[in-house]
Amino acid sequence: MVGTDIQEIKLEMTQEVNNALNILFEQDQVIEVRCLGNYNNFSGYFTDHEKIASQVFQHDTDRGIHGIYVVLNEINPSLFARRANRIAKLGKSDSTTGDSDIVRRKWLPVDIDAKRPSGISSSEKEHEAAIEKAKNVAKWLSELGFPEPIVGDSGNGAHLLYRIDLDTSDESRDLVKRGLEALSMLHSDEICVIDTTVFNASRIWKLYGTMARKGDHIPERPHRRAKLISTPSAVECVSEASLKSLAALLPAAEYETIRQSDSLTTTASRSGMK
Repeated sequence: MVGTDIQEIKLEMTQEVNNALNILFEQDQVIEVRCLGNYNNFSGYFTDHEKIASQVFQHDTDRGIHGIYVVLNEINPSLFARRANRIAKLGKSDSTTGDSDIVRRKWLPVDIDAKRPSGISSSEKEHEAAIEKAKNVAKWLSELGFPEPIVGDSGNGAHLLYRIDLDTSDESRDLVKRGLEALSMLHSDEICVIDTTVFNASRIWKLYGTMARKGDHIPERPHRRAKLISTPSAVECVSEASLKSLAALLPAAEYETIRQSDSLTTTASRSGMK
């Protein structure tokens, strides 16, 4: 790429990143940015949106970085001192944001992806199917009393982001978890699946404006830039009653089976079993 092309790409990326940050976060809110790579991972904590956009660019152009993410929910502001307005390579002793570092749940994230082998980008047909599924899920949720969501393109699939305002209690975690399980039960199919693992408070989320790189970039399965598709003029909060109505659609027996399965998976992981 010539210099002019690079500058155009940088301008486009920084505008998209800044726009996304202004929509998803309050001004001066502490945000963790995490860059995940094939060989190294990087992280930084920011209160300055423009500094995020500027520093992210060098990692976004690194083909060894397969994804750049932000922690969606509200972080303990003390974490800013870890890496203040800078992105740095993570060492073995360096910490990133954990569930105990979240002070408030601000988003219900719905991640929709086309079924395909792991480690590869989606095809155009798969990508379009995920976006269409997101539109159908959003319409269905509106009938349950949910407001209009933020709709995003993850680069390989689709996102729906619903504003919420919950504490970080186990009850809130289970409310979000049950809601995602209910959505998956009702809307996942042989083509697209709703990810039920994104319920944890410190979940990282694709930073819109940055590249999604899974596998090699080939014409049939290209790398794409994540972006916002639509944003409501006013982002309204989902009522707790609507969240509970969604969660209640998951049969109690099925949730108990899922909970036990999660517990067994955690136990196996801790004991080194696979």
